[in-house]
Amino acid sequence: MDQVLQQKKGLVKGVFNKVFKDYDLMNDLMSLGIHRIWKKNLIQMMNPSNKKRLIDVACGTGDIAKLYLEATDNTSTVLCVDSNINMINKCKENLNKYKNIKWKVCNAEKLDVPDNSFDFYTISFGLRNTKNINKSLKEAHRVLKRGGRFLCLEFSKIENDNLEILYKKYSKIIPKIGEIVVGEKKPYEYLLKSIENFINQKQLVEKMEKNNFQNCKYRNLSGGIVALHSGWKI
Repeated sequence: MDQVLQQKKGLVKGVFNKVFKDYDLMNDLMSLGIHRIWKKNLIQMMNPSNKKRLIDVACGTGDIAKLYLEATDNTSTVLCVDSNINMINKCKENLNKYKNIKWKVCNAEKLDVPDNSFDFYTISFGLRNTKNINKSLKEAHRVLKRGGRFLCLEFSKIENDNLEILYKKYSKIIPKIGEIVVGEKKPYEYLLKSIENFINQKQLVEKMEKNNFQNCKYRNLSGGIVALHSGWKI
């Protein structure tokens, strides 16, 4: 499945080139500051044991990698992947004290790593920015070991009408806030559009199953503002 908006040449790269310095602030604006709790929920659902390998795709500034290493007593290893070199550099800057992290610049549709390499695959607020969801899921399945687990945290479809009305009203002012706070309006307009165009929770489960993941399920967080999807390579 191609994502039409993301097919525009240089669009996604341009967005993140503009906001990488304020990426965490961007997430605060988009999530009302709750994204840190959502990411902790991802790690809690994962419940990783020590000495396991994680690939964190669309790693951003490294929040998931940091939480994962702390949850495994710094005994595990992480490969942080992002298609944007500026984001990778920001991630390195934030996590420079950790010795068991490596970084790689590549995109979710074509990961430059061997088959059957990782115990866990995570992608947090990144799947909707890929050009092709099916190719990204196929690659996720390829790089996981047998018994490995896929976890995706992503903005989704709100299932409470009153909450949806409130969030839509707030969303309309996010670009204006972005313009005031970080001096950029268009990146936030893109991000809101990408959320609006993204598939719903059940559709993502269907795509995971079509790409050979088993025991697929999802959990709504904050009423469906985001959803946490999980699937296994068996």
